[in-house]
Amino acid sequence: MIRHIVMWKFRPGTQAEQAQFLEGLRGLQGVIPQLKKSEVAVNVGEGNYDAVLVSEFESLEDLAVYKKDPRHVAVSSLCKSIREDRVAVDYEM
Repeated sequence: MIRHIVMWKFRPGTQAEQAQFLEGLRGLQGVIPQLKKSEVAVNVGEGNYDAVLVSEFESLEDLAVYKKDPRHVAVSSLCKSIREDRVAVDYEM
């Protein structure tokens, strides 16, 4: 099992797009079969990043399929237009 964690820092003034992006991520659960579990959250405290995705996949191959799925690509494209920074980590559970 692979856990995939991504955090984003968004550009100021993109709140509407941020909400659309995060809702789009939430909407992928149950739609892309390789995505076994996901949680999307907004930072409510002090920190360096504004939002986080914690997701789980059976394998790195399944994660790769998810990343190339057109539904994920569409959501990811919106993120690329509003983010200042992104960090990610994948680890085996």
